[in-house]
Amino acid sequence: MAASKRKNIYQRALQLRKSSKLFDTNDKVSADTFKGSVDRFAWIAHELSDCKRVLDIGPGQGVFVSLMYELGHECYAVDIIDQSDQYPGALKEKVQEYKLCNAEFESLPWEDNFFDAVVCSQALEHFTHSHLFAVREMHRVLRPGGILGLDVPNVACLRNRSRLLRGKNITWDYEEFYLHAEPILQNGMSFFPIRHNREFTIDELRILFREAGFADSRCYFLKSRRRREGAERIRNVGSAIRDLVPSYRKSLIGFGRKAASE
Repeated sequence: MAASKRKNIYQRALQLRKSSKLFDTNDKVSADTFKGSVDRFAWIAHELSDCKRVLDIGPGQGVFVSLMYELGHECYAVDIIDQSDQYPGALKEKVQEYKLCNAEFESLPWEDNFFDAVVCSQALEHFTHSHLFAVREMHRVLRPGGILGLDVPNVACLRNRSRLLRGKNITWDYEEFYLHAEPILQNGMSFFPIRHNREFTIDELRILFREAGFADSRCYFLKSRRRREGAERIRNVGSAIRDLVPSYRKSLIGFGRKAASE
């Protein structure tokens, strides 16, 4: 039943993209984000289907908040870098509030128990320092019984294992993103958000939920297949073979619930 509902949301997302309701179809960046993330977005949207007020932390071009808005949710967003002028259709027109905040050390600019759900998708791996303060803040702004959705890269995925066996690093280009990277300086601290600083095992994701105070969590290896069309679909065969072994999948996804009595 759950898989069927996720599939329905996936098909709805495709329809919304086709009708240009999610983003300008001439925008190649948003189009690429959609193709690489629509599986993930459909799963999260399904899990949050009963959550009215949703916060997206690190929304990027706003493709996910645009989808949630079109599905009837009240959307909010917060990011370290302001992209609202570049992507006004999603980040200005479809969110109730779009705020700037460095979630690694700044408190989220909303009161306790404000949101039904919080989502942080493919962002924690870009954090330079501990994830704990930020995820505790996500817990704080959730109402009792609210849901946090996190998805992050799986450090033990097949691609990473293959690269290590071939003597290659799993991270980004060493010279550009590590040797010569210029930090963002805030509060006397250095931050490097334009690279992966830490990928995760599934047990580490469970630990993060627990240490941040969530009453329970469910974590999975995510089938995250890129949306390919036409002749490109032949490449899905490799993804399907990889996904047969759950621990080889590219991403992890988890959902934590705040205790109802808090």
